[in-house]
Amino acid sequence: MPAGFAQKAALSGKVMSEGKAVEFATVFLAKTSFGSATDSTGRYSVKNIPPGTYQVQVSCIGYLKAEKTIVVDGENTIVDFELNADGTTLNEVVITGVSRATLVRENPIAIIGISPRALEQAAESNIIDALSKNAPGLAVVKTGPNISKPFIRGLGYNRVLTLYDGIRQEGQQWGDEHGIEVDAYNMERAEVIKGPSSLMYGSDALAGVVSLFPCIPDEQDGKIHGKFTSEYQTNNNLIGNGLQVGYSDKHFLAALRGSYRVAKNYRNAVDGRVYNTNFDEKNISALLGYTNDKGYSHFNVTLYDNLQGIPDGSRDSLSRKFTRQIYEGLADHVAKRPVVSDDELNSYKLSPLHQHIQHYRMYTHNFYAIGKGDIDFQFAFQQNHRREYNHPTAPQQAGLYLRLNTYNYGLRYNAPAIANIETTAGINGMVQNNKSKNATDFPIPDYNLVDAGMYVHFKWKHKDWTLGGGARYDVRDVRWNDFYVGTDPATGFGRHVSIPDTAHAVLQFSKYQKRLGGISASAGVTYQVNPQVSLKANIARGYRAPNITEIASNGLDPGAHIIYLGNRNFDPEFSLQEDIGITAHYSNFSGSLSVFNNHVTNYIYLSLLVDADNNPIRDTQGNKTYQYEQSSAQLYGTEATFSLHPEKIKGFRWDNSLALVYGFNRKSEYKNDKQNGEYLPLIPPVKFVTDVSQKMTVRSKYITSLTARMETELTAAQNRYLGINNTETRTPGYAVLNVGVSADISYCRSNTAQLQVQVNNLLNEVYQSNLSRLKYFEYYSQTPNGRSGIYNMGRNICMKLVLPL
Repeated sequence: MPAGFAQKAALSGKVMSEGKAVEFATVFLAKTSFGSATDSTGRYSVKNIPPGTYQVQVSCIGYLKAEKTIVVDGENTIVDFELNADGTTLNEVVITGVSRATLVRENPIAIIGISPRALEQAAESNIIDALSKNAPGLAVVKTGPNISKPFIRGLGYNRVLTLYDGIRQEGQQWGDEHGIEVDAYNMERAEVIKGPSSLMYGSDALAGVVSLFPCIPDEQDGKIHGKFTSEYQTNNNLIGNGLQVGYSDKHFLAALRGSYRVAKNYRNAVDGRVYNTNFDEKNISALLGYTNDKGYSHFNVTLYDNLQGIPDGSRDSLSRKFTRQIYEGLADHVAKRPVVSDDELNSYKLSPLHQHIQHYRMYTHNFYAIGKGDIDFQFAFQQNHRREYNHPTAPQQAGLYLRLNTYNYGLRYNAPAIANIETTAGINGMVQNNKSKNATDFPIPDYNLVDAGMYVHFKWKHKDWTLGGGARYDVRDVRWNDFYVGTDPATGFGRHVSIPDTAHAVLQFSKYQKRLGGISASAGVTYQVNPQVSLKANIARGYRAPNITEIASNGLDPGAHIIYLGNRNFDPEFSLQEDIGITAHYSNFSGSLSVFNNHVTNYIYLSLLVDADNNPIRDTQGNKTYQYEQSSAQLYGTEATFSLHPEKIKGFRWDNSLALVYGFNRKSEYKNDKQNGEYLPLIPPVKFVTDVSQKMTVRSKYITSLTARMETELTAAQNRYLGINNTETRTPGYAVLNVGVSADISYCRSNTAQLQVQVNNLLNEVYQSNLSRLKYFEYYSQTPNGRSGIYNMGRNICMKLVLPL
């Protein structure tokens, strides 16, 4: 957590609960930027604090907040804290989308923090699925277990910005068929902003932000610490292992992390093993840092490498067994494809038709005090490689091969507070170059992008009132040259040609240059009715420049099995969202209610192209064609939570959450047409989750506690689907029951391991998520038993061990 440094006084101590150390608790000096987090022994240390009187606040998910007024007047003031169990998130400190660390209850923006414990206890296939379990309003569009794209309140793709350690994640996020390129075992915590966040981040934060924070050593004891994570999942035989080691003292810190995850094809009771949903993922990262009495500098390197199958859903018409492509183009008859053998289905080995995603990242984060203010500077270089191998007769030849280079920069100054007004000013942006390498398909051109924005943010606090807001201006320049394609006479495949007069060359993308810009703004207020209840209201204007595929695409994306057609005349999207909410926090229960209304102008969406008989236009391999269009849209809904945690029943919790969103295309010709154009696509249905858990203290030398848990996910039928031209179909409702038990195991004097066994989909429910793209992966539209498409994962027993070192 950023902290201003002025003099050499210090605050340290321990945070305990019922005689046990509380790890990851936040120790925060109110009305300052000073803070720290506890280590595995419950110890914390906040250094270089100017002498004075402070109100110290300690909060941690799972516990009631504790406060003490202390006087710092020496080299080391020692203050210990005792926390009482609670579990609410209302007092958590968050830093995403604000100028300084802020309590959730004082932040007018709808934001949720996900704790380290919640991430460690998640038994999911990827990090985004784990976040969606803990953040009502966050949903995922899935293409199998390892490909999940975040959607916030009905909006996703380039409308949701993903941050990694404060750096915006830049891959080919417009695509359906790959997820977030991060190491799930290296995440310390996460935050989710629900609503326009363009004020701080610019374009692509129109719907919200998913912010991921990697682990950073903070013990400062001059010793090596670490953590080993291992898991196994029975459904797709997922094997995952991750290791991180770190060192920190008064001035230097270093960390090295790595992980490896491999899985077979997942299965369910209808489809059996689902062909080409296996994956092989590797990560490695390193951190070096230096701290002095004025601030710190961190330098980070991350390497991500993922091999992922590309499912297409082709099947034998009688047996409904999956088939595989072995020929090209006109020689490929879907009905005559051979059936996939059981050995191929039950293998970790990927098929020749797969994608290869690599993401490399180097960045530096620097924070230093300047007088009574402070400055924060970030600079990053990212390189993303995306290869999609779709040629069965030439398996080493990528159909799609894109290389994206991105330079990110950001500079922020927090000025000294004047009359209780905190002022922050900053600039941030990026420079991009995207280039097709040795490929045969070219859905987008080679392009250059320059993005820049400047903003100012104000926060005023007086007694029980907190007001915050600001404004931002962005400009983006996008350009590319004429892009010609031709046929390689040696292979018969397409290729990029640089000379226009090459025989049979076709101008696929004509020259383009356009400058886009927009103004973002936000204003909100929070009123603390009493120590338990807060009222919030916020209005925000978001901005998003059209992404490259929306303005330029003109061809097949082989991984998505879709032909995209863009529109170079598109204008930026703008959203205006109103939020009101209430949060309540009592010793025996807590809850929240948030209501939102979002109007989006120039909303960009996909429309399926059909022929004269209203049938989808397909190419020889069955790929559909979609055209991007633009209109206005409206989305509104609510999220609610209620938690019961009576003080008299130690360790008992009953958590409930509800998420509801409606989305409408406000194009005049679709008025009252409902499924025939009025409803927006990819809108999650109503979802209610109820979770009951009981933590029990065990009188054992090694097992200190056991926690039993039962969770039920109730998802309503989605009758508000975009049915025009069979874009979407109705999705029946379903219920999924998950049960589990976790144990805290004391294996040495200072460390406690967590062992978790959880059964997801205990009853082996057969269902299709409305947001699963595999629901539509079926060449034979309907089978004799009335089922079509691919179903979600069946019963899955998950075992996970987290071992601090």
